Amino acid sequence: MTLDPVVDDAVERLGGRLVVGLPLGLGKPNRLVNAFYRRAREDPTLDLEFVTALSLDPPIPSSELERRFLEPFVERHFGTDYPRLDYVADLRKQAVPDNVRVTEFYLQSGSGLGNALMQRHHISSNYTHVARDLVDRGVNVVLQLVAGTSDGPLSLSSNPDLTLEVARRLEADGRPHLLLAQLHPELPFMYGDAVVQEDFFHRVLPPESNQRLFAIPRTPVSPQDYWVGLHASTLVVDGGTLQIGIGALSDALVHALLLRHGDNGAYRDLVPAGGAEVQALIDGLGGLAPFDEGLYGASEMFMDGFMHLYRGGILSRRVHDDVDRQRAANDGKAVSDPGSVMDAGFFLGSRPFYDFLRELEPDERRLFRMMSVERINQLYGGSEELEVLQRRRARFFNTCMMTTVTGAAVSDGLDNHRVVSGVGGQYNFVAMAHAMTDGRSVLMMRSTRERGGQASSNVVWEYPHVTIPRHLRDLVVTEYGVAELRGRTDEECIQALVRITDRRFQEGLVRRAQEAGKLASDWQIPDSARSNTPKRLEAALPKDRFPTYPFGSDFTPVEERLVEGLQRLESRSKRRRALLATLLRGRPGDHPEALARMGLDRPHGIRERLYARLLAGALDGQES
Repeated sequence: MTLDPVVDDAVERLGGRLVVGLPLGLGKPNRLVNAFYRRAREDPTLDLEFVTALSLDPPIPSSELERRFLEPFVERHFGTDYPRLDYVADLRKQAVPDNVRVTEFYLQSGSGLGNALMQRHHISSNYTHVARDLVDRGVNVVLQLVAGTSDGPLSLSSNPDLTLEVARRLEADGRPHLLLAQLHPELPFMYGDAVVQEDFFHRVLPPESNQRLFAIPRTPVSPQDYWVGLHASTLVVDGGTLQIGIGALSDALVHALLLRHGDNGAYRDLVPAGGAEVQALIDGLGGLAPFDEGLYGASEMFMDGFMHLYRGGILSRRVHDDVDRQRAANDGKAVSDPGSVMDAGFFLGSRPFYDFLRELEPDERRLFRMMSVERINQLYGGSEELEVLQRRRARFFNTCMMTTVTGAAVSDGLDNHRVVSGVGGQYNFVAMAHAMTDGRSVLMMRSTRERGGQASSNVVWEYPHVTIPRHLRDLVVTEYGVAELRGRTDEECIQALVRITDRRFQEGLVRRAQEAGKLASDWQIPDSARSNTPKRLEAALPKDRFPTYPFGSDFTPVEERLVEGLQRLESRSKRRRALLATLLRGRPGDHPEALARMGLDRPHGIRERLYARLLAGALDGQES
């Protein structure tokens, strides 16, 4: 079908100023979005603004070697006819027409760092404030993919997160507006607040094509990530509540929880002994035992990790939408209604995750409810007593990039105000943890990062931009352990964070703190923290239990090797001597399958021969 008449109708009803709200992530009807954008490109009198977040786009290569790797993978993983968002392509080139604005409150991580247009048009907003901000910006069109049929109830499926509140606010405002839905046959029909009647939308369009849902490629998990996950897993308490996001650190946490539940002896052998203080922290906040009562998921994002926890028998604690029934369930009494094991605001994940949701029988799928972020990301709104009972012993896990020594967290932006991603719901969950008597906020991060072969500390003395202020400090986890910061003095926070900092950076932090009068001049780094080195941790991790891709891979075995090799090559490209050593060491004949996959098994000309040598040298895996 042609979508131009839909755009014609919107312009006729609403005039020449269209502010189009698009769901975060998966719920965008890409071809319909492109039809609106195409009209604005063709008609400069049309004033168009898209307000959205997480505009998903298959990866674009930035070098010749990346192109050789990505093109076959993208075609296989996303299909040959995946409809890329045209505005994303123009944003990347900073070539959006003057009569169009793209405003986003959350970016694909790092996608906008070098893009002035994206940086200028970013909105910094808590997830729970976004619907308000959209309506204040004049949103008068909402476009969304939905599940269902043309003659019955519909499901907002992956994205009830903001749509329900935006629709309610628009109706109350009385402003002319259009809610347009398009059916997608691959979207699972999700329950909870996501179920709406057909007349919720002004128009429901039939499926436009059999395009695949955007599936996030599963990423590798490093030994550093696994140690973060192991330490974090000790903070989860049986019978409690779990919030996690997406990424390698969350995968590592899920893997550790499954090991704790499924092979408890092996798990206890791996969790490092940390003395009486660490054991008291575990006993007071979490545990090491398997999960008898199980966990309930209350998470802004529903992703693969919760699927694995459900299949592993951990995501099994059911909650109920009645105070008396929930109080009885918390007391261990039987409750008649089935309840739910998971409530979330939006979902996004891998292809196997989407298959899992679709293949559940309806009664089982009802255990996973999709809700507005009004209900998921906060406690106030009229149901506080019930939500506190449901979310007992909550552990809200989020990731951050850096932490200052007094406990402020840097998660969304850099020191020059450039946005890496966005605040999202992180502040919501940190604040919620502090509002609950038994809730805790846990920020996970790697203690170091590496660029161009140079390591830097992610525990820093100070940073000009923070996402979470230090007065909301709570628990911080790195690969070297857990720092408890809530209710602690600045000096105690500094001491705790130095203990979980990489050995190479501890002395500098201690010196700065002592010079500033924030740490006693005679304080010494404990002996137990002086062995905080990557080499020690890597040697202590049994690789057979902690594979690079713990939950399967979207790459072939050859591609997995290529991913590692290309990452090494990228790191060495910043160091001329290391790059030369890689070139001289490279033996293309040692890696025939990998080079054939890259079209370099029979190189033509000097350039291809150089690529083959460089790639072969990187695949050898030796340090340079």
